[in-house]
Amino acid sequence: MRPRRLPFGLDYIKETVLAYSRAANAGAEINELLWARDVLEEYMSITPQHAIIDPLREVVSQTTASILHTADPHPRTPYLRSRSEQPTVSYEQLLKLAEYRRSVRWFMPDAVPRHLIDKAIEVAAYSPSACNRQPFEFRVFDNPDLVSKIIKLPMGTSGFGHQVPALAVVIGKQRNYFSERDRHLIYIDGSLAIMSFVYALEVQGLGSCCINWPDIEDREQKMQKLLDLQPDERPIMLVALGYPDAEGMVANSTKKSLSIMRRYNFEEPSPPAPAQSERNPAQ
Repeated sequence: MRPRRLPFGLDYIKETVLAYSRAANAGAEINELLWARDVLEEYMSITPQHAIIDPLREVVSQTTASILHTADPHPRTPYLRSRSEQPTVSYEQLLKLAEYRRSVRWFMPDAVPRHLIDKAIEVAAYSPSACNRQPFEFRVFDNPDLVSKIIKLPMGTSGFGHQVPALAVVIGKQRNYFSERDRHLIYIDGSLAIMSFVYALEVQGLGSCCINWPDIEDREQKMQKLLDLQPDERPIMLVALGYPDAEGMVANSTKKSLSIMRRYNFEEPSPPAPAQSERNPAQ
């Protein structure tokens, strides 16, 4: 926040520090621990003495001492973005990528290199996520027998599912949230990550097709059993992927015009353009 309030976070700092301690004792993922370490150490260094905060300083100190020391010239605290590091992707290039990416349903039989899928997931990790909770996991399948079983579950894939070489099932985890009010965030954050994922596949020469996951209890149960999902885990979407077959056609998905999709403030929507037959022949 600007300006910083000192002290701040009094309602949740104890809960945060204790969660940090539990995570360290449980051997949580090191990057997340280092992020928590850097943020909490800065919090303690800038916050004046306070009855709520002072007893927690030692907990932070002891927890930090238990974490493997890592020399990192770039602390994981809020920072100013450097304009010198701004990528040179132009709007025209981005628009061209969006126009070129289509849902591919016909693939070459070639195996998909796992390192290309991993690189796409690394891009997906930078997608926006509420409170950076990242409540999703990419379950990737490239075993033909497993792909064949899983791709039949969502419906709508019977015509092309038999020749999909690889499949990602994006799973949302409700455990990342403490309140029922946030139960929809796995779908929001997961979908943001999926869009980045398919763009990253595209620039590496891989096609993809997002496959809707239906809200049908029988399908949920079958997927839960097949993937051994935990009670809080839900499928968000499936993504078929592979090298596109150059002879396979893609749907010409005409998009709505800007005037239909966009309204500023409370302006009335623009009327749709008349069909050719309705236009004045003299115009």
